[in-house]
Amino acid sequence: MTNKPLSYSFPPLVGSNPKVLILGSMPGIASLQAQQYYAHPRNAFWPIMAEIFDLDINTPYPHRCQLLTAKGVAVWDVLKACHRPGSLDQHIDANSVQANDFRQFLSHYPEIEIIIFNGAKAEELFRRHVLNAHSVPQQKLAYQRLPSTSPAHAALTLEQKMDAWGKVLQPISTSI
Repeated sequence: MTNKPLSYSFPPLVGSNPKVLILGSMPGIASLQAQQYYAHPRNAFWPIMAEIFDLDINTPYPHRCQLLTAKGVAVWDVLKACHRPGSLDQHIDANSVQANDFRQFLSHYPEIEIIIFNGAKAEELFRRHVLNAHSVPQQKLAYQRLPSTSPAHAALTLEQKMDAWGKVLQPISTSI
């Protein structure tokens, strides 16, 4: 472990019957300061969720979270804690990484069918620190990486991100 101060993620956003778990890596500075998932004003997460699940983007955060979880979507981060100067995933100190307890979470919510990674780093961290540590209960899960909604992932436009996320979540949204 490092002696540098750690940042800590949030508890999961989860309703009573989640079918989908969307995982980020670790909240960025704007999210940590606001104590809200995906709080950076240019992060595409909430606009994408609003489009796919017909949510009002201007709804206050707590109500938006309730509406999303009522649609069967849970949101969490792979990491419980880490040292990361700034908000970029590439600056996560690998020696400071502590993964969330997915064994307990997924055991409590066995109805989750798919884990969606919000970007490559979330998938990499999950595979390295959760799957390789055998910290997932024996249940059949599908895994899908989607483009990061972060404004730092500028290789795709909002429309391209929305299209990629919609192709995966739209069929799920109609079956929930």
